Amino acid sequence: MAVTESAPLPAASETWHRLSFTGSGKEYFGIWIVNILLTIITVGIYSAWAKVRRNRYFYGNTVLLGRAFEYHAKGMQIFIGRIIVFAYLIIYNVLLTVVPLVGIGMAVLILFFIPWLVMRGLRFSARVTSYRNVRFNFVGGVGGAFLAFLVGPILAALTLGILAPLASRWMYRYIGNNMRYGTKAFTTNPGLGAIYKTWFLSALIILLGLLIIGFVLFINMSVLFAVIDNPQAIPPELHAALITMGVIGYLVVLVSFGIAALVYRAGVRNIAWSSSVFDGAHPLKSDLSRAGYVWITISNLIVTLLTLGLMRPWAAVRMARYVNTHTAVRFSGDVGEVFAVAEKDGSAVGAEFMSYEGFDFGF
Repeated sequence: MAVTESAPLPAASETWHRLSFTGSGKEYFGIWIVNILLTIITVGIYSAWAKVRRNRYFYGNTVLLGRAFEYHAKGMQIFIGRIIVFAYLIIYNVLLTVVPLVGIGMAVLILFFIPWLVMRGLRFSARVTSYRNVRFNFVGGVGGAFLAFLVGPILAALTLGILAPLASRWMYRYIGNNMRYGTKAFTTNPGLGAIYKTWFLSALIILLGLLIIGFVLFINMSVLFAVIDNPQAIPPELHAALITMGVIGYLVVLVSFGIAALVYRAGVRNIAWSSSVFDGAHPLKSDLSRAGYVWITISNLIVTLLTLGLMRPWAAVRMARYVNTHTAVRFSGDVGEVFAVAEKDGSAVGAEFMSYEGFDFGF
């Protein structure tokens, strides 16, 4: 159950205060199953309201210093955003069939329109989130989103991932440096060298997977070349074994890429959060175990698949609890004064946010 009552704040603190998650898989299962059934019955229309219910549950059970976060979005805001995106896709597909050149032009247009959508999505998500009755805000512009979410990923892809750390740094700096709590700013400046250390570990995992598939292909090719003049000489058992080895080899490559991505994600999150400071004085920290994060993600996926999705609520709660436990903030000075000032400044902009949250476009 979410914590809504105010807990006494420590007068002063030099210790790390960690987030916690108070929800349970059993409790969330009731919300999840109703969301699924109503979304099916309404042919997807209810999914917007389902997102609101889901987020209110997870935000409402994310607790810091005895108080939970709150999510204020309305289902209609999300629904309108989705209708706009859906209408665009219909128009795009019709024009692509009737007037192909115009359809291609619209595809190029949306590519450059994505940064604006991302920026609006970040602003919407921030403004519908509050803590201790103070709203968050996001003040980033389109130019920063263009660099962080379009140029960065393209450079990473064109360089086969070599410039992925640079793209990650741009993204986290864009989000972190433009986030606000009331009128108080966050700053984020992750070190590129530290990100490359995490990237190097992920690259080694991928390299190991490629070496394994290379070894499997070498064995298969050696056998095939040995009997090239007489393919019928391969026993059926050996033929089946070669196929099995090939399948296992490719699965190893896929798994290695997945593990490498998870290791990189956890490592970069730790670096970015641990380089973030609130209001110039209060540092944040993330200390996810990369091995633990990989294990929880993979085991959650396996359990969810084996139960045909029924354990998805348990998996979601398990991950939320793990991530929250490894996220912390350290307040310098009197914690009560920190929030008293934030609440005083935040009340001035709270009313404006209520009328200017906009729509969620799903980006």
